[in-house]
Amino acid sequence: MLARFKALLDSLGFRVKKRNGFVHLKQDNMQLNYTLSEKPSKPKQNRKIELAPPAILSLCILGLVVLGAVILKLPVSTTTPISWIESFFTATSAVTVTGLGVVDTGTRFTIFGQTVIAILIQFGGLGLMTFAVVTIIALGGRLGFLNRTVAKEAFNQTDSDTIFSTAKAVIIFSLSVELIGFSALSIYWAGEYGISKGLFHAFFYTISAYNNAGFALSADNLIQFVADPMVTLTISVLIIVGGLGFSVWIDILRKRTWQKLTVYSRMMILGTLGLNLGAFILIYLLEYNNPNTFVKLTESGKWLASWFQAVSPRTAGFNTLDYSQVEDSTTVLTLLLMFIGGGSLSTASGIKVVTFMLLILASYSYIRRREQISIFNREIAPSSIHKAFSLTILSMAIAWLAIFILTLSEDAPFLDITFEVISALGTVGLSRGLTANLSDFGLIIIMFVMMIGRLGPLTFIYFFARPQHKKLRYVEIKMPIG
Repeated sequence: MLARFKALLDSLGFRVKKRNGFVHLKQDNMQLNYTLSEKPSKPKQNRKIELAPPAILSLCILGLVVLGAVILKLPVSTTTPISWIESFFTATSAVTVTGLGVVDTGTRFTIFGQTVIAILIQFGGLGLMTFAVVTIIALGGRLGFLNRTVAKEAFNQTDSDTIFSTAKAVIIFSLSVELIGFSALSIYWAGEYGISKGLFHAFFYTISAYNNAGFALSADNLIQFVADPMVTLTISVLIIVGGLGFSVWIDILRKRTWQKLTVYSRMMILGTLGLNLGAFILIYLLEYNNPNTFVKLTESGKWLASWFQAVSPRTAGFNTLDYSQVEDSTTVLTLLLMFIGGGSLSTASGIKVVTFMLLILASYSYIRRREQISIFNREIAPSSIHKAFSLTILSMAIAWLAIFILTLSEDAPFLDITFEVISALGTVGLSRGLTANLSDFGLIIIMFVMMIGRLGPLTFIYFFARPQHKKLRYVEIKMPIG
């Protein structure tokens, strides 16, 4: 093609000269003011690795887990050496704010190691991205488009313009609540354990409770405080505040009246109250005649134990009752509470309370033959309903797969395995005593489930497959269901 073009130019009286890879044209004594490139040079492009926001979040959490595991493996962190699988499991449990443990936190880790665990819990609960955003802005930096997208994904927000204000509010609110909880527990425990030990206990349990982690400094968790109103009520309040969600508390502090709150905030508050009160009454009734749990308690102790075990499974993981001794009916109820979890943009995990409520609303609307799904005089977008169903199905599928694998690899009762998996997926931390008896392969499976639970099943799926929007629509058909 280029040869034919050159012959045409020659026939027209042009003289063609090649120089430095370019073709220069001349006719008589006139130099044309343009050149044609024989081989157009392509501008050099810098190859950059492009990662989706879910992938970046996953790698950030994984990096924090690896860093935590390495530090916890150091001799300064432990009283007696622990294996790599034990250090990685502990770090994963802390970063994902789960609370499951293969070693006793109070005896196997030094004060330094316990402090490292508390820091991992704090970063894992409030979110590494929260601290990153505030630090970047505080140092005079600006968030680029990718960073804003990642932060928006981490905060579960739709508006990227409010990222910094949201991150700042999260940290200020969280530290303020933790300071109040620390003050209350330190005053109480300083009289019990002495000043230094009491202050450290208050520091550790405040962070663990507010971030819904469930890590404890005693082998029996909080069973010794089952009838202690100061400890159980303070920690349960911290659990509720952390699990309700930062966006709800920010909304409450700004709006101050029920009618001005967003629909999400009102749903979250009502859902939390309903679940806590309903579970509170059911546990009291189910365990009332259990000789291994309630019979030995006073009446006030029974009410305190019922309240604490109604609150903790969503998704704190503290326990004042031995779950290997509770009724099977209580265990099944706890499985439901762990699966539901807390609120979005909170320290809790699970499918979330509002997701559970949307499933109920969608089912109710279908039974009543209503096309629209509404609450508080507002119609719920179909995309929200689809997301709620997708999240629930994915969570159930991940739980089923993990349970199936563990039934093959572990010699343990089915109920114990199911309880362990749901606890890990909901990042709860409750156990029927199976964690320490799992094989290394079983521990890896539980670690994997904890990571998915903290990231969220949908975020985990987006790690492998980005959402695709199709413009082509097909003819709608109706399928027989049921």
